[in-house]
Amino acid sequence: MKKSGIVLLISISLFSCGRFSKKELDTKKDIRIVSVSKHLTEMLFALGKGHNIVACDLTSSYPDSAKLLPTVGYHRALNPEGIVSMKPDIIIHSNDIGPASVLPQLEKLQLNIKAFNGANTLDSAKLLLTDLGKFFGAEKQADSLNALLDLDMKLVAVEQAKIKDTPTVMIIHYGQANNVYFVMSGRKGPGDKMIVSAIGKTANYDAKGAKQISAEAIAKANPDIIIATDYGFDKMGSAEQFKSIPGVALTNAAKNNKIYRFEEHDLVYFGPRSGQNILKLMRLLHPTPMGNAK
Repeated sequence: MKKSGIVLLISISLFSCGRFSKKELDTKKDIRIVSVSKHLTEMLFALGKGHNIVACDLTSSYPDSAKLLPTVGYHRALNPEGIVSMKPDIIIHSNDIGPASVLPQLEKLQLNIKAFNGANTLDSAKLLLTDLGKFFGAEKQADSLNALLDLDMKLVAVEQAKIKDTPTVMIIHYGQANNVYFVMSGRKGPGDKMIVSAIGKTANYDAKGAKQISAEAIAKANPDIIIATDYGFDKMGSAEQFKSIPGVALTNAAKNNKIYRFEEHDLVYFGPRSGQNILKLMRLLHPTPMGNAK
């Protein structure tokens, strides 16, 4: 038997007494939380519950305090032994975790596990903030965050009315392996919705989902603007270096020097900062009349 399997069996025997029964857990008090969904991590920090998070998944990159926490693996390749070692009172996720065996393993340990919804739209993000606030005893904080988000979206509406042009936009995530890059737009996900809210349109390309895209497809899509996620942009070092990615140099975005860096976590889900993130995106897509907006 592998060492990890032995560790897990020992853990099962230690925890099988039901010490972590859901009936005994008061989520409105200080408890030990393991968050394995990045948007849940950000929202808990925003709700004033970040001090209760003892570990998170690798994709939980906002706020900076989340980066200082111990990690339990990528959310689709979680390490159950690592989660158990954090002695959590509760594990929260959004039904997008893996491998398939991880939940059954954790359930055998009689740990509290709670699934929350995703945040793929503004409305779903507001509902999620409300649900998290109720569950963790932060209702007033959730109401305040939702009110601020509504105010930010009113500012977005004011700026939208000033804009006349609609540039074509492509979001490119350049991965950890050389010459591996994905297009994060064109999937009708949060990134697309933010582009539309920023008065842009997604570039058409011959690929589906978050699959790798060819240099030919990027050149054919020919976006006016490329939004480069932070990891790939920083890896390349500059917008000029980003043009060396196959296909990028042939686009209008590269020819007109309209390749811009943007934090990936600000494009893949909606949350309390989304109104401000959309305004930030608008300033890149439309330097006038928004260029001096703050």
